[in-house]
Amino acid sequence: MTDLSIRPATEADLPAVVAMLADDPLGAQRESPDDLTPYADALKRIDADPNQLLVVAERAGRVVGTLQLTLIPGLSRKGATRSIIEGVRVHADERGSGLGTRFIEWAVEESRARGCQLVQLTSDATRKDAHRLPRGLQAPALTRAGASGGRARGHTTVHPRAPRPATRCPATLARPPRPEPERPPRTPPG
Repeated sequence: MTDLSIRPATEADLPAVVAMLADDPLGAQRESPDDLTPYADALKRIDADPNQLLVVAERAGRVVGTLQLTLIPGLSRKGATRSIIEGVRVHADERGSGLGTRFIEWAVEESRARGCQLVQLTSDATRKDAHRLPRGLQAPALTRAGASGGRARGHTTVHPRAPRPATRCPATLARPPRPEPERPPRTPPG
């Protein structure tokens, strides 16, 4: 997949991006490729915010994917910055090609490069096909919130660690080990 490039989206990309947003039953109900004005306005707001990045994946001059990366500075985790990966779409012709996995790997690496200590991947709970993607990125590396958190939208969390050798997939980052709970010493009945 060396012919794949990932770059910031431009207004010229909006027809392809909005078509991908509308290319599923949920998106077909809420997106409107016929009027790009609200999308162009949103892109201007995204571009004006240094903590927002809308990107496209391009292959052979054709936009084949999109995602938005949002950086959120916070107080928790000792002032950690987190990123949210959302709006991930892959063109129908490219689904099953590994592009989605590569795209998420890129987003995790980009988040790490921008100093994020936590990465969250959001997906609407009704998009069952999209939920297969994180499992393909090796489920032990991911924490699934929303499944037990009662949220309408699920999200997956990755804890980036120090960079790994290039032979390792950046999205297969292991979760930090959980401390063993302290258990009282057993006393024999008596």
